[in-house]
Amino acid sequence: MTLLKLDVLAVRNIQSASISPSPSINLITGANASGKSSLLEAIFILGRARSFRTTHIKQAIAFDQSQLTVAAQNRQQNGSVSHLGIQIDNKQCEIRIDQENRQKADLAYALPVQLIHPKSYRLLDSGPQIRREFLDWGIFNQNRNFLSCWRNYSKALQQRNALLKSRQVRQISAWDRELAEYGRMIKDFRLSYLSALQPVFLEMAGYFLRSDDVALRILSGWDDKLSLEQAFKADLEKDMRYGFTHSGPHRADFQTYLNKRLAKDYLSRGQQKLLVLALLLAQVTLLNRDSPNTCCILIDDLTAELDADNRAKLLKYLAELECQIFISSTGIADFGDLSNIDNYKWFHVEHGDISQV
Repeated sequence: MTLLKLDVLAVRNIQSASISPSPSINLITGANASGKSSLLEAIFILGRARSFRTTHIKQAIAFDQSQLTVAAQNRQQNGSVSHLGIQIDNKQCEIRIDQENRQKADLAYALPVQLIHPKSYRLLDSGPQIRREFLDWGIFNQNRNFLSCWRNYSKALQQRNALLKSRQVRQISAWDRELAEYGRMIKDFRLSYLSALQPVFLEMAGYFLRSDDVALRILSGWDDKLSLEQAFKADLEKDMRYGFTHSGPHRADFQTYLNKRLAKDYLSRGQQKLLVLALLLAQVTLLNRDSPNTCCILIDDLTAELDADNRAKLLKYLAELECQIFISSTGIADFGDLSNIDNYKWFHVEHGDISQV
């Protein structure tokens, strides 16, 4: 996957821009509020059909416009070129791939996007939903069977919760069996993925933190001494009282340990950022080993994430990784010595206008 040409219309202060990025590293510079993050946001929208800067994607539409559009020519692994596009207005989101209307999942498969930005450290210390999303993004891109399984689980969960709210106890057991079946499958997907991710994470932590004692431990979302159906039965009174299902993979989490201690409880903020960087890059590296040039990496505000030494480490690693990368910072000096990096492009953003330097 490589974006050959990117067109952005009415994404925040970018009224109209067209660039032909490098298949490797792309450096984005500009003053604060110039539009650097808006460019990365546009790429993120093209891959995820949502924004990383707001929960309401309509807020990404330029102030004086009624809709935003992001489109790209995208070279696939087999060498063919596809055309991706997304258009969002105040009422709907329209997605097209090679002139055909498609769904959000199709777009996500066509352009996997990994984001590293100043709030990434929340992966360690925020609620479990952000960590479930991290896991499931990796599984989604590596196993096409996961999405249908998760959708079936979600439908069954909605049905069970509806019965709990209406206190229709007799019908719940039928949904318990279906929910437990898909729930076990999701747990197996996650365990398998975490097992594959662990050695790559160990490698990344050694590179950035000089530590060879890191571990990821999954919390399944229910008492592991019980089967999921047993957990449903044990929780039934509580579920009826509150009107929702307390146990299951929708309540799963994972914990990150460094030197056998829970990382979020004793690491400094700087160390947490490095650990999260190791996690995110481990996920991309694992995906890339199976399918090179699959993922697009976005790094917003490089200097907010790393000091000079670690910025140099990161750029050295990225230069050897077969991925397309977009990195933003205020000035070109923030990227350090670029003499050993081949095939990079430098774009400067000013008042929403993007030009290649």
